[in-house]
Amino acid sequence: MLKVRQARAALGILFALCLSACVSLPADSKRTPQDPWESWNRGIYRVNDKLDRALAKPLAKTYVHLIPHPIRTGVRNFLDNLGTPTVMINDALQGKLQAAGNDLARFLLNSTVGLAGLLDPASPAGLARNNEDFGQTLGAWGVHPGPFLELPLLGPSDLRDGPARLVDAYTNPHAYIRNQPVKWGLYGLYLVDARASLLPLDETLKNVYDPYAFIRDAYLQRRAYLVSDGKVTEEPLVDPDADTPDADKAAPAPVPTDTTPADSKPGDTKPGDDAKPPPAAPAATGGISTGGTPPPKSPAAPTPPAAP
Repeated sequence: MLKVRQARAALGILFALCLSACVSLPADSKRTPQDPWESWNRGIYRVNDKLDRALAKPLAKTYVHLIPHPIRTGVRNFLDNLGTPTVMINDALQGKLQAAGNDLARFLLNSTVGLAGLLDPASPAGLARNNEDFGQTLGAWGVHPGPFLELPLLGPSDLRDGPARLVDAYTNPHAYIRNQPVKWGLYGLYLVDARASLLPLDETLKNVYDPYAFIRDAYLQRRAYLVSDGKVTEEPLVDPDADTPDADKAAPAPVPTDTTPADSKPGDTKPGDDAKPPPAAPAATGGISTGGTPPPKSPAAPTPPAAP
């Protein structure tokens, strides 16, 4: 009975979010091909932002203020270690067997010597922490991220990474904890710790003209970077309704070419041509050449004999 009430309450919240989702776009905003549902996404972002200001951000500030840094570091190590099986599985699915072995050794070392992950002896031992999830695995398999998607309560995502979170949820040991208070307590601790790690970015968002567009672009760029392992190869979405440049403006200027026939003579011109007249042929002894070549010289006249 309790689960039914919780489900109804969740549906009611989602219904309220849907009613308030569509908002008008800023007057000077440009259409982004990666965000065709921008009106809906901005509405969800507005609701998420209000919940963040009212609940998540104050809890994160209180957490940072009350909990000493070494303890918060231990909590972060514990949560990262709990998610290592997800990273290891996605390493194997992408064919990164060496990275999967690294993560397996890291998980075993931190879970034992590191006191269930509170400490991180694996990093000093040379076992680096990897970052993989099923969304990155789909990207490595060639699945395009699709349009940007702002999820209620969960924040920025896309059409590929959103459903992939469900797969990651079942590869995390947290999903198999049967004690409900412990299970939901860990989930709440994860959300508070994740929000606390983003507190330094709040000052940056205050100086941004459009925080929604800033977060969207930052998310898409980071995901493309992670999927390509630092080499962004994914082709961006193209807006089919984008205006194409005018053909007349795009056409290159014609290059003048010599259209004089090969067998024409230098002095020949056609009626109506604006060509300049050919230069005058040099004068020669005995006449003027009409073809531009001096005529042969005439033989010299014999000298008359001198008078006796």
